[in-house]
Amino acid sequence: MDFIKSAGTALILAILYLYFFRDSNKFSKQRIILSDNINDEYDYVIVGGGSAGSVLASRLSEDRSKSVLLLEAGGFYDENSNIHSPLHWPILQRTEIDWSYFTEPQAHSCIGLKYHQGYWPRGRVLGGSGAINAMNYIRGSRFDYDEWERRGCSGWSYKEVLPYFLKSEDIQIEELKLSRYHNTGGPMAVSGGSVTPIADIYLEAGKELGYNITDNNAETQEGFSKAQLNVRKGVRDSSAVAFLGSFEKRQNLDIVINTFVTKVDIKNKKATGVYYIRNGKKEFVKAKLEVLLSAGAINSPQLLMLSGIGPKEHLQDHNIPVHADLPVGENLQDHLSIYLFSKINESISLSPQVLSSLKTHLQYKLFGTGPLSMGWTDGSAFFTTDEKKLGLSYPDIQTLFVSALIPISNNNFKDAIKDEYELAKYSTEGFTTVLIATHPRSRGTIRLNTTDPFDHPLIDPQYFVDKSDVKDFIAGIRIWEKFLETETMKKLGINIEDMKMSFCAHHEFRTDEYWECMVRHLAITMYHPCCTCKMGSDVDKTTVLDSKLRVKGINGLRVVDASVFPQTIAGNTNAPTIMVAEKAADIIRGIDSVKRLRDNLPDRI
Repeated sequence: MDFIKSAGTALILAILYLYFFRDSNKFSKQRIILSDNINDEYDYVIVGGGSAGSVLASRLSEDRSKSVLLLEAGGFYDENSNIHSPLHWPILQRTEIDWSYFTEPQAHSCIGLKYHQGYWPRGRVLGGSGAINAMNYIRGSRFDYDEWERRGCSGWSYKEVLPYFLKSEDIQIEELKLSRYHNTGGPMAVSGGSVTPIADIYLEAGKELGYNITDNNAETQEGFSKAQLNVRKGVRDSSAVAFLGSFEKRQNLDIVINTFVTKVDIKNKKATGVYYIRNGKKEFVKAKLEVLLSAGAINSPQLLMLSGIGPKEHLQDHNIPVHADLPVGENLQDHLSIYLFSKINESISLSPQVLSSLKTHLQYKLFGTGPLSMGWTDGSAFFTTDEKKLGLSYPDIQTLFVSALIPISNNNFKDAIKDEYELAKYSTEGFTTVLIATHPRSRGTIRLNTTDPFDHPLIDPQYFVDKSDVKDFIAGIRIWEKFLETETMKKLGINIEDMKMSFCAHHEFRTDEYWECMVRHLAITMYHPCCTCKMGSDVDKTTVLDSKLRVKGINGLRVVDASVFPQTIAGNTNAPTIMVAEKAADIIRGIDSVKRLRDNLPDRI
């Protein structure tokens, strides 16, 4: 009996030790030493420590002969432990690490939202939006990047950007480790996210529809795929963690948080440095070589305009001296999404009971696995709705399969709409199909509200100004309907009438008119704003940057983040943003760091 008691006590102590040991050491890789002081000058000054800025700081500081300063407006990611737990990303919204932007009222969309305004979360923390996103790792279609090059972005074809995706990657999925479309040994982990029994059911239903099971980051994007996530051993692998936490302190790199950049100083058509506010004081730091803006698709154009670079008439309206008349803030693009909920009759989803169970928490704390180790997404699929374009162009519909009924309280829905639409209130078992139109034709703008850099800019995405965007959604919904009607999905007791809402009841259920009403009421951001500092050819007057990301007409100033995209891509934007930063670092340094990877690319590119 004494032996049994001793063994039991030892087991309990071992579990407690593992629980606390893992909890206190699972971020031991993150050896970032923040700097308290800022020198008077650096070779490179990087504004924004998000998905792109963290990569730039890491890669540029590999050259020990160059000094690098990284300035981040937000705090350190370890100040909020929920950042590291993949399943907790929704509760990071509307917190101190979120810029919490809202769009201007929309005329053709957001009908079901308060004041017709979309809520746009953006990360205000070291790691940026990559520290608060859902961690989906999707590169986009090969056709996206080939089109970038055709549009004047020399050097940005799929064949030329693929090595930079590979450079960042450390694939953790066993069946993909030998794929030439993947790489091991890079800073950023890519892991599988399928943890629920329903994950395989999505794929079975896809096969029943006639689609292939594919790797959407490989040769063919079209079809159904298992989820790929930026997670390492159950912990979010943001670019700040992956790129800045992977080495000891470099003497030529200073990382400074809680520092708000207010303006780029420009003299004689050259960026000389930036003004910033830190600890309540306004200071200036000189950039001997270049200022690099990596503040994101909203903040980078805002900062350019505050610095006198932007549409001439708009700057003059705000009495800002014009250094360069460029279409900054134009060409705003964003992926819209609609959540399509389905209740099921089996206990195989991420119900509140599963997520709160002792088994789930022990599984995560002890081994870094299970439901808490994923970012909700269990699978994805891409579709080309026009069969004539199949294999010739990018897919126009993306879906993410979330094995839970997603709560929607953060998304600014009107109370009456939310009460009816949020099925999580009425059922514990179910899943959500997040349907996304990949290439909207509508274009919006970022404009200054005031000249106070602390005031949020005016964000007007102009969703659904082009009605073709609505038609894309309806085409995607028709595929979703067929998906639910497969024998595989019928076994789960699915009823499409779960999406029968009273606020669109003046249209016959399941007609095009009904689904248009639903889309115009319920479509919300997929958190992918981009394209507001468009890059392209020197002669293209719609561009802000040349193909080397240099601001036209201004020396010593580049933009490196999602704002440089000439057009959005088929997929989530975080991985492409990291790719842009990887390639930008080589351009700036004048080196080719990916020759080995380029020489080993797949034969069919």
